[in-house]
Amino acid sequence: MGNPRRTKKPLKCYRTPIIAGEFKGKMIDIPAVETTRSSKAILRESLFNTIQFEIVDRPFVEVFAGSGAVALEALSRGACRAWCMEKDRSVYEILRSNAERIAPGRVETVWGDSFETFARVYEAVRRTGERAYFYFDPPFAFREGMEEIYDKTLQLIETIEAPSCAAAILEHMSSLELPERLGALRLHKTRRFGKSALSYYLPGEE
Repeated sequence: MGNPRRTKKPLKCYRTPIIAGEFKGKMIDIPAVETTRSSKAILRESLFNTIQFEIVDRPFVEVFAGSGAVALEALSRGACRAWCMEKDRSVYEILRSNAERIAPGRVETVWGDSFETFARVYEAVRRTGERAYFYFDPPFAFREGMEEIYDKTLQLIETIEAPSCAAAILEHMSSLELPERLGALRLHKTRRFGKSALSYYLPGEE
């Protein structure tokens, strides 16, 4: 299928470098629009300090991908393959361009609402037989019309089965209270950085 006609002007972008690894120094285009947020550098640094050795040769899934910055950093540090989901068409084009330019052949980009496409992506990941890392960075809940977004995101995490999961990592507002268990996964730790936080869910004991 061909791409729909583009009626809007290209989005303005700023650029940020990949921090470490195979693609260190390569620049990622970040859309300067309200519908997408680049993860703060301090959060990304903490994330990869935590999982840097464990992600080698593992699949990585960025569920609300935006530019794909987190997934591309994971690939740079040794992840074997990545899936990125983004519903904004203009942002998706930037995501696809970043993936093709920086890590050709290693990123599966998926256009569509993450809540609708996740099951299909998860099934593809499950078929690899590998334990994957899943990264969830939903838009903050205080935006109009998004009050239930964390509930919906937690429901997605609940569908992840232990044999296919190394970790499910949620970026969220620090004030959010999270359950100790989501399906087969148990809350391992939360690290707070001002108004934002990272919570790590790992396969838990039955």
